[in-house]
Amino acid sequence: MTPEWFSEAACRGLEVELFLGVDDETPSQRRTRQNEAVRVCAQCPVRGRCLELALTSNERYGVWGGTTEAERQRLIRERAA
Repeated sequence: MTPEWFSEAACRGLEVELFLGVDDETPSQRRTRQNEAVRVCAQCPVRGRCLELALTSNERYGVWGGTTEAERQRLIRERAA
């Protein structure tokens, strides 16, 4: 189910692979892709809502709300502490 705020998202209409990646990408390609996705998120008016959704649903893959998987896991641990 798509949240109602998604219609305002900067990523709407972009290729999902930019945010989720592909199976055979190299570490360098992954960093480049993630950096580009984070740049898209930086201009997004609903970035905070997206990040909150990813945190509360423990989204383990991709860039959400301008954060990578590792960044979200850190935020989840910080919230739990």
